[in-house]
Amino acid sequence: MTTPDIGEAWRARCVRAEALGYDVILVPDHLGMVAPFPALVAAAAATERPRLGTFVLNAAFWNPALLAREIATTDALTGGRLEVGLGAGYVREEHERAGLEFLPPGERVGHLIRTVTELDRLLGDEVELPRPVQLPRPPLLIGGNGDRVLRLAAEHAEIAAFAGGRATKEGGLRALAARELAERVDAYRGFAAGRAVPAELNLLLQYVAVTPDRRAAVRELTPIAPELTEDELLDLPLIAVGTVRQIADQLRGLRERFGFSYLCVLAPFMEAFGPVIEELSGS
Repeated sequence: MTTPDIGEAWRARCVRAEALGYDVILVPDHLGMVAPFPALVAAAAATERPRLGTFVLNAAFWNPALLAREIATTDALTGGRLEVGLGAGYVREEHERAGLEFLPPGERVGHLIRTVTELDRLLGDEVELPRPVQLPRPPLLIGGNGDRVLRLAAEHAEIAAFAGGRATKEGGLRALAARELAERVDAYRGFAAGRAVPAELNLLLQYVAVTPDRRAAVRELTPIAPELTEDELLDLPLIAVGTVRQIADQLRGLRERFGFSYLCVLAPFMEAFGPVIEELSGS
């Protein structure tokens, strides 16, 4: 996942991501950053292979009918390479800046549910124009940890994205320990038990450090999870630290332990993660 630069710098970053072996280029949806859909169209023009997605759209920012038009148009302009990531939104300050009421969590999830239902209807309607290239709609990624969001993902999404943290009352995120994330994955699997085709499971890695000293690397992260011991920090699923081979082994472990096969990294770690992609290639 990357935060777009503007113009040629953004195009160059996308070209570099493709050269490093990334399969998907993702753009967030936050005020103070560029608009996601134009950035994805530009990424498509600069690259040939990677898929292109939103990670994730804040449903509160979008009217479903207008969002369906954006999705269909962008899917067409990117040659059918679009993935649509959606979430309930969690940053109070962004809602306030946009002049939108920051609803309680349950109401934000309710709006997300209505948005997903409407997108399925609008994008699957052959009368609606424009039409996406991918029919009946582009793949849907739904991100979150709560039971209602996990149930929604189980019912509608091709990709279920798990947050490695939990929103706090202060508007920040608290890292989930491995046991907590495992409980959420198990809950999702229960909701999705009746699916004919399983969704792909996604996790965003919040920190990547290629280093021979794993413990020294995680000591720098103590402020994000002061309640965790050093060993528990090393076991955090959202952190990838160690040599290239150690990180590759760690990520294979995530796949075996939780089922995560779709892993994302933040823009500052794009270069560092490149050798890990090479190590994992074909595994």
